[in-house]
Amino acid sequence: MRHNSLPFFLISLLIFSCHQPGKGTDGEAAGPFTIDSIPLIDLSADTGRQVVVARGTEDIYQGHPTTVLLPDGKTMYCVWTYNHGGPCGPMKRSVDGGLTWSPLLDVPENWSSVRNCPTIYRLPDPQGRYRLFVFAGEGPDGSMYQAVSEDEGSTWSPMESNHLGPSVMPFCTITPVHGGKKLLAMTNIRRPGEQTEKRSNIVVQSFSEDGGFTWSPYETVADLPGLKPCEPELIRSPDGKQLLCLLRENAKRIALYMTSDDEGRTWSEPKSLPAGLHGDRHKARYAPDGRLVIVFRDTEKGSPTRDHFVAWVGSYGNIVGQGKGQYRVKLLHSYKGADCGYPGLELLPDGTFVATTYIKYRPGPEKNSVVSVRFKLSEIDPKG
Repeated sequence: MRHNSLPFFLISLLIFSCHQPGKGTDGEAAGPFTIDSIPLIDLSADTGRQVVVARGTEDIYQGHPTTVLLPDGKTMYCVWTYNHGGPCGPMKRSVDGGLTWSPLLDVPENWSSVRNCPTIYRLPDPQGRYRLFVFAGEGPDGSMYQAVSEDEGSTWSPMESNHLGPSVMPFCTITPVHGGKKLLAMTNIRRPGEQTEKRSNIVVQSFSEDGGFTWSPYETVADLPGLKPCEPELIRSPDGKQLLCLLRENAKRIALYMTSDDEGRTWSEPKSLPAGLHGDRHKARYAPDGRLVIVFRDTEKGSPTRDHFVAWVGSYGNIVGQGKGQYRVKLLHSYKGADCGYPGLELLPDGTFVATTYIKYRPGPEKNSVVSVRFKLSEIDPKG
């Protein structure tokens, strides 16, 4: 296992060098690109695309949702927290692809004893059986906690510690590796024994060989003194041979990426993402035509959509080749600055993307809501 731990001057050199002109894949000249060189489509005022999953009030802050779509292509679950990084528990179900949502579902009482940004996944075990899991960042013992459903979400277990030790976030991304024999999960924690950096972040990974019930000890994959990488997102290359990891970065606000050609055993040194992908908490899906759609909170300096909820549309090759992508989309306007993102992103059978975030999406006294935006690339391609 390669542990990426570099002195800051080398990190700065690495980040600078990846912005120098070159030749990207897909025949596109590599950067440097300014954010203004990428076409921008604004859908944020199109209220017909918006569905409110959980409305904020003057007293209730709805935060940090994630979603999962079941194989029927229409049943979807959404989980979130009350308040910023607050207690978990709220969950709703949609049976029409996110157009309408149930009342709050019953979950075990101890879910409210765990905190911070729950994530939900449908995970396979080595025998091919799938289960739903919810992970949360911190429970009573300080470790990550998790709950499981054996019946596609009808009933849930109580939250239990997975005993991995102190974490900042739950597993932000999980993907099968080695032909489905294992699951690879990644998150971020504070640097063990930290004495220098306030709120340090390092990226760690863990493997499960039983479909998500138990996890191997954390292995460090990105430790960059002077930078604070966190909230990873894994994307498999179109040919299936490479894993791409997108990273939020809290010091320079540039966002990073690294790749693995051996199913996560080792990782390349992190590089800066192209400007159009500088943001927090990326979530990615492939469109039916093979393009990538990635949604996130925009953090690019000078961006007209900085602090808002956006999507980037392009190819896998645009990212690893330092290209600019096809276009960006402003999905929702945040009336509370950078307090948005942490999205779910699902693709319905008809090609509709459902991007779900927490956001103060209207002016007024109401706190953040959980809101979805629905779009098809065929509808917005002509605008780009």
